[in-house]
Amino acid sequence: MSNAAPRVWEHAVVTGGAGFVGSHLCSALLAAGTRVTCVDDFSTGRPENIAGLRDRPGFTLVRANVSEPLDIDGPPDLVLHFASPASPADYLRLPLHTMEAGSLGTRNVLELARAAGARFVLASTSEVYGDPQQHPQNERYWGNVNPVGPRSVYDEAKRFGEALTTAEAEVHGVDTAIVRLFNTYGPRMRGYDGRAVPTFVRQALAGEDLTVTGDGLQTRSLCYVDDTVAGVLAMAAHDMRGPVNIGNPDELTMLELARVVIDLTGSSSRIRFIERPTDDPAVRCPDITLARDKLQWEPRVPAEEGLRRTIDWFRAHMDG
Repeated sequence: MSNAAPRVWEHAVVTGGAGFVGSHLCSALLAAGTRVTCVDDFSTGRPENIAGLRDRPGFTLVRANVSEPLDIDGPPDLVLHFASPASPADYLRLPLHTMEAGSLGTRNVLELARAAGARFVLASTSEVYGDPQQHPQNERYWGNVNPVGPRSVYDEAKRFGEALTTAEAEVHGVDTAIVRLFNTYGPRMRGYDGRAVPTFVRQALAGEDLTVTGDGLQTRSLCYVDDTVAGVLAMAAHDMRGPVNIGNPDELTMLELARVVIDLTGSSSRIRFIERPTDDPAVRCPDITLARDKLQWEPRVPAEEGLRRTIDWFRAHMDG
């Protein structure tokens, strides 16, 4: 978490606010006394993610597709653009929607921020690094991305979004920031969204085999959602444009993750190896030197504690 004094926001717009990370951002902003307008078309977001916020003073839901012009009640001073399918299962199912959210959607939301003179934060992704040849990845690395592979609809949408955000800052002086989020996990993930943590937890709680792709030696660096939210808000409060990596530099293999989940759930599940997806990155680990030095931010929640909280949530929401 950041040690800097928090900046006070009057009105924040969170696109994709009914999604996994977006809903946690809405909660954190409301808790800080900020009026929040949540924009979501529920293509991947879920009403239950914001069910506890609907009756809170200062919370407004606008059901809309960001790829179309937005009608927001009152100018915001903070705009957080988190609207996009983010899991492989979603962006492979919704390829054009994903690209529109990153292109037309980013343009529309930037226009909203520009008209209001608001701080704009783009949620980019570690996927812009592709299957990296640099390890760990710092913000100066340009990446190793297949522009026509199955993951390209998400990778290239985010890369375009970064370029458009940078151009808006240069040409129109929009107060922009770019955060590159690494693998985030926690409550409100969907059990069938295709990402490792919810897949493994769902399978373990159901007593099913945990399906590890390839040889399981590919790595990810998992950041608990509360830490990710703290990093995003620290970036919003800063004057940097970025991009800045927000993630946990503690790396583990998918085979190690599967074994930890089995242990923490007390499951009798076994591990079963399946085919590895095309263009699946071999390594993924952020260099967070910039975030530490400039934002005084780093993740605080240990993996075991974060996984316990996530498992507890899934036990109560097994239909997700």
